[in-house]
Amino acid sequence: MLPEEKIMEVLEAYDLTLSLRSAAMLCGVDHHTVARYVAAREAGLDPLGLAPPARGSVTDPFAEKIIEWIDRSQGRIRADVVHRKLDSLGYQGSERTTRRVVAALKREWRRTNARAYKPWIPEPGLWLQWDYGDGPVVGGRKTVLFCAWLAWSRFRVILALPDRTLPSVIAAWDRCFRILGGAPTYLLTDNEKTVTDRHVARLAVRNPKIVSAAVYYGVSVRTCVPADPESKGGSESTVRLAKADVVPTDANLLAAYDTFAALEEACTAAMERFNTRVHAVTRRVPAEMLTVEREHLHPVPAEAYTVAFGESRAVSWSSTVNYGGARYSVPYTLRDTRVWVRVAGETVVIVADGPGGAAEVARHPHLSPGGASIRDEHYPPRDADPLERQPKATNRHEAAFLALGEGAKRWLSEAAAIGARGIEARMAEAVELARIVGERRVDEALGLAAFAGRFAAGDLASILDARTDTPRRADPSVSLQPGTSPWAALGGPTPPAEPAGDPAGGDTAGEERWS
Repeated sequence: MLPEEKIMEVLEAYDLTLSLRSAAMLCGVDHHTVARYVAAREAGLDPLGLAPPARGSVTDPFAEKIIEWIDRSQGRIRADVVHRKLDSLGYQGSERTTRRVVAALKREWRRTNARAYKPWIPEPGLWLQWDYGDGPVVGGRKTVLFCAWLAWSRFRVILALPDRTLPSVIAAWDRCFRILGGAPTYLLTDNEKTVTDRHVARLAVRNPKIVSAAVYYGVSVRTCVPADPESKGGSESTVRLAKADVVPTDANLLAAYDTFAALEEACTAAMERFNTRVHAVTRRVPAEMLTVEREHLHPVPAEAYTVAFGESRAVSWSSTVNYGGARYSVPYTLRDTRVWVRVAGETVVIVADGPGGAAEVARHPHLSPGGASIRDEHYPPRDADPLERQPKATNRHEAAFLALGEGAKRWLSEAAAIGARGIEARMAEAVELARIVGERRVDEALGLAAFAGRFAAGDLASILDARTDTPRRADPSVSLQPGTSPWAALGGPTPPAEPAGDPAGGDTAGEERWS
């Protein structure tokens, strides 16, 4: 529809020219437009309130059917599906036209049928939402990311879990509450089997074990409407951020994790990044807001809820626990403490309580009575094989011998291994020789003696004599050099014989005669 000024200009031009085409050329519009406004004025209608004529569409005969399909699919039907259905009904329009009409009808349907939300204003210390995300594969085993979101402060907690079983979930609760410094009033999550057993009359029936844990921590568990992620968008967003920053993908170019501990460190680093930057909605740092919200949280019990973790077992001096007649190792730092052991399928899971809350510390294959599963990573590294004992002095005589060096230690180890006799006397002899010829030479000789297996009396002195540093000179009276008789056959002068004495003594008589 033209503006009012333009309509008055069109009518004035027509009155001057009395020609539809001439008025259209003067005003820059179509002559049909001029005719419509002139006809409306002659019919006694107000040209300024005249609506443009409705143009028909090829989809008009099928509009009611399209609306019916959109309503049946709750606004989810695709335009290409609508086009295929219309073709079977004799529709002659293009797919582009169908897409444009379906998009317009969907917008209209959503305006009248979409959910209307009342803005939710969270209160401090009231709601904590949590959800799970698929973590990376570590050591050939899948992991799970526990992602929690404190609604008021927007503080996020990301924890790596080995699975989504009830004991792992309760352990994640305990660690999460201790990170936050308290427990909220309500916990909101999905209807998983660990939380909801079943539904009766569309009401969620809680898992009694999770209820017992919730009572212990003073919280109340709530679940969202099934298949409705909009009711817990905060935790859904936390899962998306955690997977983007922690799970290796082509987008972030992260390397695979070698150990579960490395994954836990990555989760801690991600939490630090999320909680120390300004949030887009609150315009405040979540870590700073948590200090305020912590005043509204409930205190966390000093000890973790351990009922779901399994049976209690004492850790022995050898860092092992006995369960079902078999022995399983745990980290050596847990000696003389108590842990909890349970069986999950074919795996034995061991959980321990620490300063940061209850956490899984070991997993072993389930063994029959009498078996043992010992992991090297549960014990501190050793500098050498425990069966290869190193000599250690117990008196001053042994200390003086071992101070000679590595050769002396090797000689003593080899001599003791074969039960050589007179070891103490040979050691004293080596110390005396070291005072005469030096410790370095004696230590080298002892190393050679150990290699050759020579531990008898006089062997060390013999080796030292053979390795003397004094240079040896050949006897000049005896030589293997060929004679000078071949020169006589050639008729040349016979060179004089070399005078006896030191060849380096400086006798140049022969040289003078030859010159």
